[in-house]
Amino acid sequence: MKELRYSTKAKKDLKKYRNNPRKMEKLYQVLYMLINDIEIPETFIPHKLIGQYKGCMECHIDPDFLLIWLDENNEYIQIVRIGSHSELF
Repeated sequence: MKELRYSTKAKKDLKKYRNNPRKMEKLYQVLYMLINDIEIPETFIPHKLIGQYKGCMECHIDPDFLLIWLDENNEYIQIVRIGSHSELF
């Protein structure tokens, strides 16, 4: 099992959504899959990013609720950002 590490921005993003149980439940499901090396289902539209987030992966937890992470290490997953399209791009 991998460890989760959160960027400073991701920690702030998480605080904004912690009062929304539906979004948090879905987020925790995806995080569980990430730390246990379970492939993210295509319904979440996982894909690589370019531009300022080059090298990162993104998935759509909801149509406008995104998770951006970096998985370059066998020991941990770096959570980069969490939020809507307008907040992240």
